[in-house]
Amino acid sequence: MNKLLSFLIFILSVGSILSQDGNQIFIVDGTKTFPVPAFLREGTYYLSLKDFADKSQINYYYNQSSKKIELKNDNYLLKVSSRNPFIVITDRRKNSQEVYQLTTSTYYVADKIFIPLKYSVNVLQKFLGTTLKYEAPNKLILMRGSIQTDVSEIKSDSKFDVTGLEIDEKANGTLVRLKSNKRIPSYASSFKDGVLTLIFRKVNADVSNTGFEGTGGVVKKIQSRNVGNDLELKIFVGPEYTTNEVINVEKSNDILITIHNKLFVKTDKSPKKEKWEFDVIVIDPGHGGKDAGAIGVNGVKEKDVNLGIALELGKLIQSRMTDVKVVFTRKDDTFIDLYKRGKIANDKNGKLFISIHCNSTPKKPTDANGFEVYLLRPGRTKEAIAIAEFENSVIQYEENPQRYQKLTDENFILVSMAQSAYMRYSEKFAELLHNEFTKHPKIISRGVKQAGFYVLVGASMPNVLIETGFLSNPSDAKYLASKSGQKEMAAYIFEAIKKYRDHYESEMKAN
Repeated sequence: MNKLLSFLIFILSVGSILSQDGNQIFIVDGTKTFPVPAFLREGTYYLSLKDFADKSQINYYYNQSSKKIELKNDNYLLKVSSRNPFIVITDRRKNSQEVYQLTTSTYYVADKIFIPLKYSVNVLQKFLGTTLKYEAPNKLILMRGSIQTDVSEIKSDSKFDVTGLEIDEKANGTLVRLKSNKRIPSYASSFKDGVLTLIFRKVNADVSNTGFEGTGGVVKKIQSRNVGNDLELKIFVGPEYTTNEVINVEKSNDILITIHNKLFVKTDKSPKKEKWEFDVIVIDPGHGGKDAGAIGVNGVKEKDVNLGIALELGKLIQSRMTDVKVVFTRKDDTFIDLYKRGKIANDKNGKLFISIHCNSTPKKPTDANGFEVYLLRPGRTKEAIAIAEFENSVIQYEENPQRYQKLTDENFILVSMAQSAYMRYSEKFAELLHNEFTKHPKIISRGVKQAGFYVLVGASMPNVLIETGFLSNPSDAKYLASKSGQKEMAAYIFEAIKKYRDHYESEMKAN
């Protein structure tokens, strides 16, 4: 009862603190002065980033569930997490990141993230590209001059290599990020009796900041200790644990550890056996409506080819797999937002998601030709990245393109946690598609590749994106524009679906 009373007093005091006129930070911009809500703790004023962004007309993305905020301008992204002393600034022009450590942590109060004003001036200065002057205790003056900012003084001077960790718990797993001042060259791992042990070579950790007590997720507890010149990390997991990955963060010294759940396992205890039955295929004809997609050398529009192949494929499934329902994300020349395509698939309990597209090159005509099958992973070639950027550019036609986060390698790790349960099935279907495409007498199969397609992110099921040929190639374009070519393409895809269904059902029986 005493604890409950103390908690209620704290909540009431927070509301009182935030409502007081004295607890504000005043931003001076030329002749204008505007107040921003502040949180006052031990004489230090903490700035509400969300309110600061609102009043400064700065674009931002705020995730209340994960308690993270990202401010965005033409040059930089500034990412802040609650109860965390680290701030990440990404240079959008150079595609590089810098991680800085404040002398005190951020705070999360009344559903807002607050940063310590006097320790954050240099970070804000770099982000804004404007000279800032801090006047104690609660005034920030924008000098409106372009600067070259040196923020080295706020970098961590910790004697430890690993200074802390971040935990991001999700329904399908947990992401652990080790904050490191030093590149970690190698590690060893073992798993026994519910404990994943990781040994990181030639680094030491601040043990007081690298522990964790779980709150109900797959990770129950994390313990760390320095053993000689190495760091030993013990991660205690629940019975739902399946696999893990340890990844060096690109352009950073940090380490990401993904802990995956059992998400795609059939058990006799499941009250809905039909959940695992191969009974719904979702066909997604790319583009549509005001988004024509690529335009072929013969004038054919990608959106029309995609729809033609999709409808032919739907006919084959409906006539030869009568127990399987076909769901189309569109059946006519309609524009559908990318995120809605995945939502349609999920709402209909799809067991396979097939997004149909056509390829093209900037230069037309071209000799490049052939089929390609793509999985949702970071693009590893310039060509794959360029294709993903083109297919993702459809968001320019949507009312709220800001809903899509840039698919950086870090975001892909988060996405892969959601998709990891289905990835081996996606890979199997992609392999079967490639095998069928190799049987075509004239058009080559260019293999299975990987790239970052927004349309695949939202579909929580095995999924692939097919590039059925190059509309910039006269031969491919003629073939794909023809009714016979579209029927043939549908037939190749259908043969792969049949073989995939056999594989899928045998896997489900084995489980």
